[in-house]
Amino acid sequence: MIRDIYQTVMEFVRTFGAFQLFFLRLVINSPYVLTRRFPLVVQQIFNAGALSLVIIMVCGLFVGGVLGLQGYNNLAKFNAEDSVGTFAAFSLIKELGPVITALLFAGRAGTALASEIGLMKATDQLAAMEMMATDPLRRVIVPRFLGGSISMPFLVAIFSVVGMFGAHVIGVSLLGVDSGAFWQQLRTALEIGDIYEGIIKSVVFGLVASVIAVWEGYNAIPTAEGVGRATTRTVVITAMAVLILDFIITALAM
Repeated sequence: MIRDIYQTVMEFVRTFGAFQLFFLRLVINSPYVLTRRFPLVVQQIFNAGALSLVIIMVCGLFVGGVLGLQGYNNLAKFNAEDSVGTFAAFSLIKELGPVITALLFAGRAGTALASEIGLMKATDQLAAMEMMATDPLRRVIVPRFLGGSISMPFLVAIFSVVGMFGAHVIGVSLLGVDSGAFWQQLRTALEIGDIYEGIIKSVVFGLVASVIAVWEGYNAIPTAEGVGRATTRTVVITAMAVLILDFIITALAM
């Protein structure tokens, strides 16, 4: 038992160290890719960001609608229906917007990145690039990492805006909350620090989700089963990392 525990701990330490070195290589090569191969980054921003807009907007609309319903039902007990906008804004900007967007990003774009890179490895496309003196890290991995990292803050902002629209439709149009009071309460209560917290979370979650996706794809076992496992691990590990980091950032911001 002691030997198994020791081997498990050592394997975790080796994997964690390799992950840190991999992330460092991505950061070091990012300036080169941004200046010399920027069209590749733009293409990956489209693949990771623009192609995720539909699911982000649909989910944001219904999450905002649920917040409008729940906020109205609970605040009506204290005669504070006009604060529905404030309730929805705080929930979306500080918590639900970054977290749900990151989870949706992992399920849509993260799995696509991991499976695409894993399939390229399984079909020896990455090895062929190395034989042609082309660095696959700069040509394939870094553009996808940057595309996902850049897309995440914009997706979070769109999710929050659409969510506020959904809360406004439910609260004002359906439940009869005064529109002026809805927005005035929000402007009075919301501070710039709350917005900064949401921005920080969106940037951190984008980096984490993107690096986990490309790491799992790059280190996938070059078989159909290995690519499937890498895709599954991408979603599971990203979800756990996002929730843990959300707690840490929230605790530090208090």
